[in-house]
Amino acid sequence: MKNKASLTWREKLHEVIYEADTAKGKTFDVLLLILILLSVFFVVIESITGLDDWVYTFLFYAEWVVTILFSLEYIARIISIKHPKKYIFSFYGIIDFLSTIPLYLSFFLAGSTAFLTFRALRLLRIFRILKVTRYIGEGNKLAAALKNSKAKIFVFLYAVVILSLIAGTLMYLIEGKDSGFTSIPIGIYWTIVTLTTVGFGDIHPVTPLGQFLASIIMILGYGIIAVPTGIVSAEYSKSAKPQALNNTQSCYNCGQEKHLDSAKYCNNCGYSLNKDE
Repeated sequence: MKNKASLTWREKLHEVIYEADTAKGKTFDVLLLILILLSVFFVVIESITGLDDWVYTFLFYAEWVVTILFSLEYIARIISIKHPKKYIFSFYGIIDFLSTIPLYLSFFLAGSTAFLTFRALRLLRIFRILKVTRYIGEGNKLAAALKNSKAKIFVFLYAVVILSLIAGTLMYLIEGKDSGFTSIPIGIYWTIVTLTTVGFGDIHPVTPLGQFLASIIMILGYGIIAVPTGIVSAEYSKSAKPQALNNTQSCYNCGQEKHLDSAKYCNNCGYSLNKDE
């Protein structure tokens, strides 16, 4: 295993930038999140009209300072790993790139600075700081439950579409053009709005028979909302298994993440993770 003294400068930089298990790594991520929040705040304030000129001037220079810092951070992330392509084309790598280039593009494309709000996506890094990566397993179970439920949900949605078609046609025949139901598609639109309990109120039945049908559809709407939830919940309970806890350590050698808290070596390449031993 390597100790602190034998680490190269790239490994030390990697430990600070890519890991939140160390004091320096956590401090770096906290400062980065504060910088991201400030940047998003600057972009939002800049979109407000009628402020004093000095405010826009300050925001202009502040945004350039933030952009330069983000550019340096992006470069540091690339040079601190052995396989830069893995970071560049990863989710975070693409987000980091998109959050950096808009201000540079402003030299060529007017209004491109609005895309700086992409930086809000970088706040996802807070999951590393708070160590809630251990709950990723729960997210995977939910994704699996949704996948296993897709056939049942499709059948359910198919039934809802048929019901909307029938009810929309009936409302068109019952209410007619005088009540705003000028066509079957309008009737279907009203049925969907009513079933989902949205109720815009732009169209409503006025005849007793139409109101009776509307009451039935409203009651069905409350029942329909609960069906997909029940389907997914049933599938989720089937896949309920204890999940192993992961840490934020990232392998310097191959970039592998999501190691167990007790792991001493990378589960992909076997490189030492405990650099302080």
